[in-house]
Amino acid sequence: MVGQKRGRAAAALLVVGIGLAAVAASQAATADVNLLKVRVGGDAAQTRAVIELDGVTAARVLSDGSANRRVVVLLTGVKVAQVQQGPGRGVVKAWLVDPHQGGARLQMDLAADGKVSRRFLLPPADGMTSYRYVIDVAASPGAVMTASSAPKPPAPAVRTQFLPARMPVLPAKSTPLPLKKVVVIDAGHGGRDSGAIGAKGLEKDLNLAAAQTLADKLTRTGRYKVVMTRSSDVYVPLDSRVRIAQRADADLFISIHADSGPEPGLKGASVYTLSDKATQRATRFVSNDNWFMKASLAGDQGVRDILFDLTQRATRNRSAVFAQTLVSRIEGKAPLLRRSHRDAGFMVLLAPDVPAVLLEMGFVSNPEDEARLRDPASRSRLMTAVAQAVDEHFGESIRLAGW
Repeated sequence: MVGQKRGRAAAALLVVGIGLAAVAASQAATADVNLLKVRVGGDAAQTRAVIELDGVTAARVLSDGSANRRVVVLLTGVKVAQVQQGPGRGVVKAWLVDPHQGGARLQMDLAADGKVSRRFLLPPADGMTSYRYVIDVAASPGAVMTASSAPKPPAPAVRTQFLPARMPVLPAKSTPLPLKKVVVIDAGHGGRDSGAIGAKGLEKDLNLAAAQTLADKLTRTGRYKVVMTRSSDVYVPLDSRVRIAQRADADLFISIHADSGPEPGLKGASVYTLSDKATQRATRFVSNDNWFMKASLAGDQGVRDILFDLTQRATRNRSAVFAQTLVSRIEGKAPLLRRSHRDAGFMVLLAPDVPAVLLEMGFVSNPEDEARLRDPASRSRLMTAVAQAVDEHFGESIRLAGW
């Protein structure tokens, strides 16, 4: 009996311990760490970015800069009260920190070919009361520097740059340069997949024409980096379209389509976002894509579920906000369905970390809608409304970044 009592006591303690561990993990996953300061220093060979925090964070590199001269690092659980940005130095041309996926995202445009060489977290020490997440960016051998937004005087060496007594003072009139938002435009269907068939043409061709028009309008503003899932009549699998957006670290994904209905009289545009019922499908998608591994969430299942849910909820909220803005901008430029904002489980909307909408421009099965979509002037007016919605969504404060 004594042995049984001891066994039950041990089991009870084990259960309590597991429960406390789960609670602690949940709290750690949702606790906020405040961003205090960002400092950048170095030279044309190597530049160091130091992110000062009041707590511990885990970070993952979404882009190391080697592919497109843009470094993107996600800082888990870091709270940013407002977007912070500034000029760079050495290899870094400009930097920006903004809220992203329940944490903070650091983006740095590079002035030359290069990539992240190392990164580490330093605890408070040597008179410093804050934690410091350090990211070193090294220029590639023989890299040619483009114009930098750094001050003209030469920067001190990296190893002494961050000593408090030798901190460089930037000119008061120095104007920070924000980074361009990344917008992925997806022309629906293509290649062997013709989409809906109208009286005078195919949906895939209308989608591509509209996507190219929108891409041109956004690019000409100088405020966005535009990525297209296809720019010609080719077939791109649905899951590949989603991963294109994820690899680009997209701030917004817009899939362009034209609808077809059972009745010729049915007409009007509509905007879709991900439905509540598609949650399980999204979970299966990210599991197949090893999203948890890429997000450094390979540990406790409970923590993984919490962080995935928080990420997906935030993304869906941003998608819904843009959808409402888009509908309001389209109104008056094209007819709308009575219920213009709808939800569905479309594959292209499944990414848990990329705000996404699917725009049905109209019905190719309706003669009026098809004629409107085939007319370049009408199509341009519609895409102008979409571009205005993108501008409104990101805010009027977006300015041209130095590339």
